[in-house]
Amino acid sequence: MLITVVVPAYKQEKSIKDNIRRICDVMSSTRWDYEIIVVVDGNVDNTLSEAKKVKNDKVIVVGYNTNRGKGYAVRYGMARASGDYIAFIDSGFDINPNGISMVLEHMIWYQADIIVASKRHPASKVKLTPMRKLYSWGYHALTKALFSLKVRDTQAGLKVFKREVLEKVLPRLIVKAFAFDIELLAVAQRLGFKRIYEAPVELELDIRENSKFNQAVLIFNPSVRQMIKDTLAVFYRLHILHYYDDKSKRKWIYDKELDMRINTGEFRR
Repeated sequence: MLITVVVPAYKQEKSIKDNIRRICDVMSSTRWDYEIIVVVDGNVDNTLSEAKKVKNDKVIVVGYNTNRGKGYAVRYGMARASGDYIAFIDSGFDINPNGISMVLEHMIWYQADIIVASKRHPASKVKLTPMRKLYSWGYHALTKALFSLKVRDTQAGLKVFKREVLEKVLPRLIVKAFAFDIELLAVAQRLGFKRIYEAPVELELDIRENSKFNQAVLIFNPSVRQMIKDTLAVFYRLHILHYYDDKSKRKWIYDKELDMRINTGEFRR
């Protein structure tokens, strides 16, 4: 069984080499064969060249010139995945990469379609600011009301999917940035993939002065407003336009850079 781990990276030139090596160490200690696909989301610094300095046959480094957002980067990596199970983990490592092994074990144990690392799982170890906890609770309440997902956290940056789920879901997706996770989960559920479960995660969020989610202005932050707007747009496309349904296939957006295989539901083997 082959596991693909997709690692989206943006402005990580100082840490990307260590991040990749840590993931390699984690995966090497598991019982699975693996590949790691690092996707550099925009050629804005030396992240791409630094990532390519990691000499490991199991590591593939790809990228593109213009920053497109985390969701786009993850989809870009997934389109090039060879794995039977396909995971992604955020670079920067707010999340402990040892959690990859745990979500994979949960995937096998529960025979799941998707496993979501959850900050709200009772076994999770999480350090968040009070403002970030409030934001997380509020967004969970919003997504539960809109999509009736049974998981309590959709935004932690570690998830794993059966290949067949992504083959069905990825061609339909639009969101390129922060609401990518909720779009992916909501569409998967819509298409009948109901076995979506949580796993614990170890997370310590570092909110710096230049963070897009600066805690002092969180509720007024443009990124937060855009995420809410995108989430409501997913609801509109899902329940009003029925955009994600098979009958709307002609409307699905084709992106040359993402690779034709996604749009035909075919992945590389």
